[in-house]
Amino acid sequence: MSEPAIAQPEVSVVVPLFNEVESLVELERGIRESLTTLGLSYEIIFVDDGSVDGSFDAVAKLHSERPGIRAIRFRRNYGKAAALAFGFEAARGNFIVTMDGDLQDDPGEIGKLLARMDEGYDLVSGWKRQRQDPWTKRWPSRCFNWVTSRVSGIRIHDFNCGLKAYRKAVTREIAVYGELHRYLPVLAHWRGFRVAEVEVRHRERKYGRTKYGLQRFIRGFLDLLTVVMITRYTRSPLHLFGTTGIVLNLVGIIINSYLLILKFQHGDIQGRTPLLMLGVLLMMVGVQFVSIGLLGEMIARIQQSDERDYSVLETLD
Repeated sequence: MSEPAIAQPEVSVVVPLFNEVESLVELERGIRESLTTLGLSYEIIFVDDGSVDGSFDAVAKLHSERPGIRAIRFRRNYGKAAALAFGFEAARGNFIVTMDGDLQDDPGEIGKLLARMDEGYDLVSGWKRQRQDPWTKRWPSRCFNWVTSRVSGIRIHDFNCGLKAYRKAVTREIAVYGELHRYLPVLAHWRGFRVAEVEVRHRERKYGRTKYGLQRFIRGFLDLLTVVMITRYTRSPLHLFGTTGIVLNLVGIIINSYLLILKFQHGDIQGRTPLLMLGVLLMMVGVQFVSIGLLGEMIARIQQSDERDYSVLETLD
């Protein structure tokens, strides 16, 4: 029988995992040794995102042998965002640390994140400066991080790093859904939280293979548009749609004014019918964009749905 879990641990470590059965015993030992060395009470929450390799059985064994181990298993694979959302909701600690279950994140680096939080930061993200991955993952990731940094205005080098630390207040206020888990620093920054970054050690994959492919980066850039929309224009959609509509209208008016001048000077538009159609189209589309912006303003306060995008099969507390 395991010892009872600590009712109010100082740190909750949330580990989303998918088919990582070989890594779990070593990972749990690393987390336990790291936090014991720091002298902190803790809990480890494993969120099994529909593994089919016996990962949950390994976690259940750890739960029976070690205090402070908690686990959740989804009925199927819902994605990392859903796993993190449940982990955040279940966490009892004042500080929440997230890390991947593949052993590439070093549990010994947790102390660096928590030490930086002592400086008053609300979210500290790891930076895998010396990333131990093939170039086919490194270079697309660098491109993704560069674009995200410029668009969001947050000078962070590694948005994709799974090793992050949060204050409880951050995870309570930020909704994680879809594929937005990689943009949590951006969402926290726009909510007014202080965000920092520290360099962390990254290790080569020891077991299994990566779960991510090219589609991850395609979805990532699409989600960046979502983040820009919800952080900058949720409360003022007319600023986005209205500005676009006004610009299109102005271009259409300029084109049609030019054609009107030709009509008065030459009696016809000199065979520029396609240009006339373009001018009229731009004005019509411009009006539509302004209308969308006005409708958006009327429903600017969007209510977050209570419906969860995951289904729980089993919980160990």
